[in-house]
Amino acid sequence: MSFEYTPPKYAQLIAELERRIDAGEYPPGSPLPSEHQLMAEFGMARPTVVKALGVLRDQGWIVTHQGKGRFVRGRPAIPTSQQARAGRELLDRKEAQVSSRLLVSGEVEVPNRIASYLGLKPASPVMLRRSLIEHDNEPTEISSTWLPVAVAQGTALGEPEELKQGIRRYVESAAGTALDHIIEHVTARNPSKEECSLLGVKSSAALLAVYAVACDATGRPWVVVESVLPGDRHELEDAYPIR
Repeated sequence: MSFEYTPPKYAQLIAELERRIDAGEYPPGSPLPSEHQLMAEFGMARPTVVKALGVLRDQGWIVTHQGKGRFVRGRPAIPTSQQARAGRELLDRKEAQVSSRLLVSGEVEVPNRIASYLGLKPASPVMLRRSLIEHDNEPTEISSTWLPVAVAQGTALGEPEELKQGIRRYVESAAGTALDHIIEHVTARNPSKEECSLLGVKSSAALLAVYAVACDATGRPWVVVESVLPGDRHELEDAYPIR
């Protein structure tokens, strides 16, 4: 598998607009070029431009005023939350810090959801590292790490030994790039037969599945960390500023 990669067009536009805002070409309070101006300058279709602008708005770089257009806010302040976000905690968690039992460590066929998150073709081989997490001798979580085979080759990620660092460090070292942001997906579902056995829950139980997709600054996904939690033993909490 090659590491050669061209960022999607919307990610290229995001990176360029962020650069211009950082450089002062678009100072805070100034109007952003219109969709049509950006389409003409970058040769991109309207849906691509709209997607890029939506990301910049959600991340706090720009603000939209109804009937007036989009305006620059500047580089968003990074909130110093007292509680780490779930995805970041999963990415940085060391196996030695938790009581866990390694269930799988090796190549498997990628599930459709994970293939979509990693940009892989269906049925491609993918490296899976899965552990059962326990607390007070009670199973509380199934943690799975999914990543392209080429990233894991030659690292400890595919070995049966306990990892001495968080997943993030291994991936950044193997990929030769820094992970920049995480996209989280949270779903609720019933357990599979295997999950019933591992977690000691009934087939009618509700599980929370948290998928943390870690990407570099261009938007390229490198690793997915999945956490499957019994709904009656966990509560997800987050705190963030209102913009």
